[in-house]
Amino acid sequence: MVSRDAQYFLLLNAGHFLDHYLMLIFATVAALALTTTWGLSYAELLPYGAAGFAAFALCALPMGVLADRWGRDGMMTVFFTGIGLASIVTGLAQTPLQLGVGLFFIGVFGAIYHPVGLAIVTSRWKKTGMRLAVNGIWGNLGVGAAALVTGVMIDFAGWRAAFIIPGVVSILFALPYVVVSRGIQADMAAKGATTPTSASSSPMMRVLLCVYLTATLGSLVFQATTVSLPEIFEERLVGLAKSVEIAFASLNIQSASVIGIMAFFVFAAASLAQLVTGAMLDRLGARPTLALVTSVQIAAFLVMPGLTDMAMLIAAVIVMLGVFGQVPVNDFLIGTTTSQKSRSRAFGARYLVSFLAFTAALPLIAFLQSNWGFDGVFRALLVCPLLILISSQLLLPKSTQKSIEPM
Repeated sequence: MVSRDAQYFLLLNAGHFLDHYLMLIFATVAALALTTTWGLSYAELLPYGAAGFAAFALCALPMGVLADRWGRDGMMTVFFTGIGLASIVTGLAQTPLQLGVGLFFIGVFGAIYHPVGLAIVTSRWKKTGMRLAVNGIWGNLGVGAAALVTGVMIDFAGWRAAFIIPGVVSILFALPYVVVSRGIQADMAAKGATTPTSASSSPMMRVLLCVYLTATLGSLVFQATTVSLPEIFEERLVGLAKSVEIAFASLNIQSASVIGIMAFFVFAAASLAQLVTGAMLDRLGARPTLALVTSVQIAAFLVMPGLTDMAMLIAAVIVMLGVFGQVPVNDFLIGTTTSQKSRSRAFGARYLVSFLAFTAALPLIAFLQSNWGFDGVFRALLVCPLLILISSQLLLPKSTQKSIEPM
């Protein structure tokens, strides 16, 4: 029988999956359905999704503050219900403006998960490295499933169903979450236990500086590499893609499909790196783990300029292992260096900074690539893990289990 504790963690993971899944339905719907249904170009449709992504970033901090004051489990119930209802309303939209309003509220309620769900994960269990890694993989699955499942739904049930059905599923998770989370609190009260918290200490500004510097630079690299990788492959893997196309000529595989498959392979393989860094975090802590993942990125970015075909593919796998492997480190630092009472707002501030860095990555990459090509992009991105490596070794203590008050 599955323990109540395991059910609790599973529901939190499902929330992470749904958060990323529901946020990305629009991208596929706009590309595959609405351009025909509403007679608008893809470029004309994209601005209607901007408010949702802005709300997803800007509401993270206030949602964290609200969770610290009102209660995290209550906020998670609001998340499952609110984002589900918003998705259903979006699916019923009759005009682009109504669609934009629905997407805005998907972003508002979607902003709840990261500051609240991750605060619960890092507060409930003492060994959080591996749990953060597993939770992160669920989020990655949500990103990957959004395009695939939405495309299937559009073909078989229409674009409205692509919003409405996942919205109903999200709402259905609210009731079991209420039941399981109340049971968890009741079990803790019966045993006289309290939720694990970090030890109390005076503010540690050096640690706090490293935490948010790591989150900002790490998010910049993550967004830049994940967005640009398909285009990098399109430019640098021409020979390899052609060889694969010829080798599988009987299957009529085109070069675009080959590029997509290789990019998917790289992302899937890199996601597994989070399990390795999760185990390292629990055993060794953040300082040596950050040293490893940033050193991997630095080495890969150093050799990537000029590479093509198989050499570029191998280098891309290596750099993405470091990029994806760093993701749980940022959340581990927040979870182990912030006090229990302010942890949600600390996560909120971390994700506010991260999502703003995401938006800055796109114009930065466009500027660098147009002026110096992707070799210039690689050399510029090299600076980010280098700064993280230096700052983490200078600012982080050997143990990051002390508590700080970030807000």
